[in-house]
Amino acid sequence: MKYTKQNFMMSVLGIIIYITDLIVDIWVSVRFFHEGQYVFSVLSLSFMLFGTLVVQCFSYSWFKADLKKAGQESQHCFLLLHCLQGGIFTRYWFALKRGYHAAFTYDSNTSNFMEEQIDLHKEVIDRVTDLSMLRLFETYLEGCPQFILQLYILLGHGQANFSQYAAIMVSCCAISWSTVDYQVALRKSLPDKKLLNGLCPKITYLFYKFFTLLSWMLSVVLLLFVNVKIALFMLLFLWLLGVIWAFKKNTQFCTSVSMEFLYRIVVGFILIFTFFNIKGQNTKCPMSCYYIVRVLGTLGILIVFWVCPLTIFNSDYFMPISITIVLTLLLGILFLIVYYGTFHPNRSEETKCDEIDGKPVIRECRMRYFLME
Repeated sequence: MKYTKQNFMMSVLGIIIYITDLIVDIWVSVRFFHEGQYVFSVLSLSFMLFGTLVVQCFSYSWFKADLKKAGQESQHCFLLLHCLQGGIFTRYWFALKRGYHAAFTYDSNTSNFMEEQIDLHKEVIDRVTDLSMLRLFETYLEGCPQFILQLYILLGHGQANFSQYAAIMVSCCAISWSTVDYQVALRKSLPDKKLLNGLCPKITYLFYKFFTLLSWMLSVVLLLFVNVKIALFMLLFLWLLGVIWAFKKNTQFCTSVSMEFLYRIVVGFILIFTFFNIKGQNTKCPMSCYYIVRVLGTLGILIVFWVCPLTIFNSDYFMPISITIVLTLLLGILFLIVYYGTFHPNRSEETKCDEIDGKPVIRECRMRYFLME
């Protein structure tokens, strides 16, 4: 288990995407405000603040847990940093500082890879995995809603400024990057978890997630044009189902009851957009049911939109969007089948429970109880 130079460069790219995403979101909100579109400005800013606040809560909770585990007292400076929304930057600072030391300073060619070196690499990998989990939270709490909002504004008004196009592109990059980076980091952090090696598995996994997400988010945008209340009710209903599913599975990710409750709320939100194995188990049946419902829901939205043409929507967009929704959904399902049939590290053990939660615990860490795949 080593933290390599390639891993370090991925971490650097991760913070660049994170900062760019924040800057673009603020830029879009300010632009809407100056144009007198106060509702869109508030919504855009609210999505960003909600995602950031939830991420800061988890980050500080993990800092406290790590300090307690190390026998140290909780430092008030960490609380202040998180209150000032600096938790992620603090984590990136520690991860990059120690990561540079692990990747570039130590000589990996020495005959004796000393225990101190192993501990350093393990520490850095755990820090990077924490960041990947937090970025995943932020992506689905802020990135996906932001993407839907910007598409809704673009299609509804028929024109957009550069900041909106930038927000859409950056959201796509953030969603794609965080999803793949999370999966790679999670597997690397757990010694008994098979790694996602090679470019083809990563690209296939990326396309599976991206295309299924894009198809669903476009469908939600169309439903918003039909009726905002119906669309919000559907999203609320799906969120409640996800939360109930998390409670039914009795997830055990957080040490405190309140943070575990918040975690299950976040899991419900993530399950609105994509499928994750929230606890170690054979996911063939739940995943099949999830995507069958997704296909039926997407087709239902398209049929409703065909039957009820809207004057507020630019009809020139409808045919290309309908085709895009269908094609991306088909491509997403195709890449899903290819990934799980050919590239998934556990494909030879698909009849067993997830190897992380199904086997005796080798090393206690929160990653072991996080979203699996």
